[in-house]
Amino acid sequence: MERLRKDDIVEVISGVNRGKQGKILKFNTERTRAYVEKVAMVKKHSKATQKNPAGGIIEKEASLHVSNLMLVDPGTKKPAKTGVKALKDGKKVRYFKKTGTELK
Repeated sequence: MERLRKDDIVEVISGVNRGKQGKILKFNTERTRAYVEKVAMVKKHSKATQKNPAGGIIEKEASLHVSNLMLVDPGTKKPAKTGVKALKDGKKVRYFKKTGTELK
């Protein structure tokens, strides 16, 4: 079971963007990197195309390594350690270790 998933709210715990929170937009599982909404923004120069006839400079999210992200507890709005536990029916679920709150 994965520690982080798409659409999870995470906080950056190290680096230049430390302390910023956002939703995970997508994953690159080969490189264990995630793209977080409105975090680690970079400017990319794009050539004029039929889709974008003007071209110009586009601002988009850069990837962050998963080890620099921590899941945010919805109750406290702070990053917290997570674990995985098995329910009685054999299903595995993620939970916050401090509060015991379960995630879907």
